[in-house]
Amino acid sequence: MSESAKKDSPEQAEFRAHCRDWLQANRPGEPPVRLPLSPLEIMTPGQMEYLQHWQQAAYDAGMVGCDYPQEVGGGGRTDCQRVANEEMIRARTPYMPNVIGLGMAAPTVFYHGQEALKQRLLPRLFSGQDIWCQGFSEPGAGSDLASVQTFAERRGDKWVINGHKVWTSLAHFAQWMILLLRTDKSHKYDGLSYFVVPIQSQIGKGVTVRPLIKITGETGFNEVIFDNLEVDDTYRLDDAGKGWQVAMTTLAHERGAGEKVTPRSGGLKSKSTHSTNAANLIDLARGVQRNGAPAAADAVIRDRMMRQVIREEGLNQNQRRARVAALLDHPARLPLQNKLLSSEITQDTAALAMEIAGAASSLYLGDENAPAGGQWPMAYMNSYGMTIAAGTSEVQRNILGERVLGMPKSK
Repeated sequence: MSESAKKDSPEQAEFRAHCRDWLQANRPGEPPVRLPLSPLEIMTPGQMEYLQHWQQAAYDAGMVGCDYPQEVGGGGRTDCQRVANEEMIRARTPYMPNVIGLGMAAPTVFYHGQEALKQRLLPRLFSGQDIWCQGFSEPGAGSDLASVQTFAERRGDKWVINGHKVWTSLAHFAQWMILLLRTDKSHKYDGLSYFVVPIQSQIGKGVTVRPLIKITGETGFNEVIFDNLEVDDTYRLDDAGKGWQVAMTTLAHERGAGEKVTPRSGGLKSKSTHSTNAANLIDLARGVQRNGAPAAADAVIRDRMMRQVIREEGLNQNQRRARVAALLDHPARLPLQNKLLSSEITQDTAALAMEIAGAASSLYLGDENAPAGGQWPMAYMNSYGMTIAAGTSEVQRNILGERVLGMPKSK
């Protein structure tokens, strides 16, 4: 029995047994298509359809949206999403495709949306019927999010939106977007407002989605252009001018600091087809030959791999500590720290894998001679995006230094 299971409440223990039984009977088989490393790299309709079917099945079994009220399509449980997540990881199920919807849009809509909007949007979000994307970054506003210039002009009970968003993961599949924009040009923060907007149904009618090809050859990113898109005022979350406060709810959950808020959003974190962890790194080192012996026989390589094992274990224990309120001297410290460290550990693990593979690390997907099917080079290239997403590592360090440790604001 895991440490988490030992501390289950009666409700959680009963729910955990349900999850295990259902997963044992319903775990999906091998996918008919190659799945990318994460849902943010989903490219083809075949990949999306397979994963949407899985999310719908898990939702029907009560394992998605567990802690949200039943009135908005949730399970009405208490602190059970964590249990479902743990059991899906244990069963090595596919990840959920609607990662932005579950991890960012759902809590934002729940806390700031009108009741009718919650009841309309959240059930289809939880089931994966509607895929969501995030409209924050712009060509001239990335880490300085409050500088966004996409503008909405009010015309009666409608808003007309014009502007340009970029690095928009999953926009090529998304029915809906969470959108931070400007409604008043005279105020930086108080001039921001927050909307949910339908985009797929408006392509060619005010919305243009253009794929951006990454260094991996994948097209998970997009740019989205708004040209006089008209949306109803009911799609606004909270008051006009309160967009920055609403965006903080989104970012708190994106960076992990919102996981202690009830109901949990808990973006579902299940295994992909390839995990960039130390265990797979060790498997790679055992299979790759260097100087006539497995790379794992090299004492320097073994030492460096063990450093990654230790860093991963430290991260896992910090994630456990983050669930104990009495250990949180500051509510954002451990979650923000974990976001920072997890992205950098992943990058360092992939970089070490490239060194272990040596010249063979230049072999990519589809090459029969590529170690681990060429997944490690793709993981290494993708890892740089993860140290940028949700705020760069430099931004995370500034937040930790200034807001958690109380250090002077950097210049």
